[in-house]
Amino acid sequence: LKYNLRAPAGFFAAEAEGLGALRAAAGDGLRVPAVLALGDETPWIALEWLEPAPRAPGFSERLGRGLARLHRPDGGGWGWGADNFIGPLPQPNEPAASWAEFWRARRLEPQLRRAHDVGRRPGSAREWERLFAALDGLLAPAGEDGPSLLHGDLWSGNVLATTAGPALVDPAVYRGHREVDLAMAELFGGFDAAFHAAYAEAAPLRPGYREARRGVYQLYPLLVHAVLFGGGYVAQAAETLRRVPAG
Repeated sequence: LKYNLRAPAGFFAAEAEGLGALRAAAGDGLRVPAVLALGDETPWIALEWLEPAPRAPGFSERLGRGLARLHRPDGGGWGWGADNFIGPLPQPNEPAASWAEFWRARRLEPQLRRAHDVGRRPGSAREWERLFAALDGLLAPAGEDGPSLLHGDLWSGNVLATTAGPALVDPAVYRGHREVDLAMAELFGGFDAAFHAAYAEAAPLRPGYREARRGVYQLYPLLVHAVLFGGGYVAQAAETLRRVPAG
């Protein structure tokens, strides 16, 4: 049972929808807890209990292959049918015609405005203008991959080791480029080389991910952390922005 009396309206309903989408798409490779009940007048959610266990041999490989399976294109467009949340912050998901447009207008720009409003905007206006002008070219390979269902908040704390294998919790789902989940997994650590190798074997990445697109995708969670926590995340976001190629 999870509850948060300060949760914004619709917070746990959005979590329930995301868990349901992941559970339907994950198949046998990954566990996702079933939603048992939602609070009505008070914000809470009851989830299926998944028995914790040490990471068994092959855990990372199973997680990598399971994520690759989750990321198989499902015919949807860029975005999601409803807005949801990234942590406690609103996450707009209105569909866009192109992935570059979605990433600019639904991900980077809203968080950049929030960062500016709280006095934590990283980088200069010129640097952001340069990035936005280059996005179509930088993110063009996403059009070849197509949209995938994303966990959306894939850091190590949202991966559980259970008696049934790896499980995913606390999603911020939408349809986007599969490399977004991988970029976040690399940003905060906790995913070993065996995980990345298993994913790449099951679903090889297109050229340019590490050199160009990874930094573009890591800017979003860095902006979120800059808004929420400030400190070193502002400097890290500014440095990541400077390292992104000009196109």
